Amino acid sequence: MTHRLEQALGHTFSDSSLLQTALTHRSHSTPHNERFEFLGDSILNGVIARQLFDRFPDLAEGDLSRLRANLVRQDSLHQLALSLSLGTFLRLGEGELKSGGAQRPSILADALEGLFGAIWLDAGFDVASAVIGRLYAGMLTSITPGQPIKDAKTRLQELLQARRLPLPKYILTATEGEAHAQQFKMCCEIDSLKIRTEGSGGSRRAAEQMAAERALERLHQP
Repeated sequence: MTHRLEQALGHTFSDSSLLQTALTHRSHSTPHNERFEFLGDSILNGVIARQLFDRFPDLAEGDLSRLRANLVRQDSLHQLALSLSLGTFLRLGEGELKSGGAQRPSILADALEGLFGAIWLDAGFDVASAVIGRLYAGMLTSITPGQPIKDAKTRLQELLQARRLPLPKYILTATEGEAHAQQFKMCCEIDSLKIRTEGSGGSRRAAEQMAAERALERLHQP
């Protein structure tokens, strides 16, 4: 099952136990991913700092720090985790699972940092850095210093407008689960380009963001 996640990350683990630990929440069992999260947070900050340093040679230290803080905050990590469907791979305790933990932004953000740490342990700094760079490519490209970082729906809308194409349509295709832990499935359709992508999440907005992120990935494919 996790091979789909490895494919999305662009990294196949040599030691599958590292991947399992990275996906294990403390509510499930030990070892869990909190120590990996510590490592992942460290490498994420370093990699994003270097990316910003190289991309914006004229920005002052304070501006670079603010951009980095926006990129590594929970909201940004949550968006990326949704684009990977990370919640479907997490190992959660029964209570956490029933309360919607697989879609909780804090749990998803922490798990993604845990994955970064696990990749560092599995294959070294350069490989982990490359994975982070690929995942963050869209956000980094969309940065305009002094303006907030844009979410996937906004980036998709602006890209289509720049190409003078009609805006995408978002369609609810399914609602699953009990009221306290519902899962929504949304479809993003760009008729003019014959692109149709799907996303799921604990809210319609989260599902739309995932579908938009996947549409952006399709648009950026050579």
